[in-house]
Amino acid sequence: MKLLRYGSPGREKPGLLDDDGKIRDLSGVIDDITVDTVTPKGLAKLARLKLDKLPLVKGRKRIGVPIANPRKFIAIGLNYSDHAEEAGLRPPREPVIFTKHVTCLNGPNDDVELPRGSKKGDWEVELGFVIGTRAKNVTKKDALSHIAGYCLVNDVSEREHQIERSGQWVKGKSHDTFGPVGPWLVTADEVGNPQRLGIWLDLNGERMQDGNTKNMIFSCAHIVWYVSKFITLEPGDIVCTGTPAGVALGMKPQRFLKPGDTMHLGIDGLGTQTQKVVRA
Repeated sequence: MKLLRYGSPGREKPGLLDDDGKIRDLSGVIDDITVDTVTPKGLAKLARLKLDKLPLVKGRKRIGVPIANPRKFIAIGLNYSDHAEEAGLRPPREPVIFTKHVTCLNGPNDDVELPRGSKKGDWEVELGFVIGTRAKNVTKKDALSHIAGYCLVNDVSEREHQIERSGQWVKGKSHDTFGPVGPWLVTADEVGNPQRLGIWLDLNGERMQDGNTKNMIFSCAHIVWYVSKFITLEPGDIVCTGTPAGVALGMKPQRFLKPGDTMHLGIDGLGTQTQKVVRA
């Protein structure tokens, strides 16, 4: 299934994408796509529905983040060796964990806002996943069973705030709009192997990132296993898994985001995003 939320910010309605790429309204079945929806029980309820019996949503609608009010937004840094190399860093021996605060969550096609005084805005296309069952000290063998589904994420960053200012990465990662997620949450059964997905990003029509999730240093299963040792993962939590080479930070000369730029990105089977860059 491809779950989504459509409508104006703060007033989104739940929906499903049918086989023809059209939105079917779920409002008569559930109030919203919440942490309860992505549990095995919640997904099983939706899987029993007959899509052709659900109301068809007419017209072009804004798409929001595919899950409402997630508790946590966790990210993994430097998870592709080519990205670590372009950043001038050694590939990590263990996953690098940081957080993006949930206030940065943004619809997949909404504008991305550069902070006031921003000098080094950057892009990062990433595979994300949403937790479906509580994960604490899980085994690697069982790790993927805790994932409800997968989604596309743009881990937008402000590199000066992230690297050159004191403190942790979080303040360069959590500005409002720095977390576009969606357009869909694609259930794990439909995705299959998450380590065989093409991943790419274009800036103003020029290909910047072109990779594959098979090149991740730490797989999705490894990430769930590892993170669950330190942080209990709950249904609805979003985790993004790192980006391949091709970000502004690694370019020579560097080429950071500016107002008027357009980012277009995608992952096989998970849809695409398009964001215009604006100044706060």
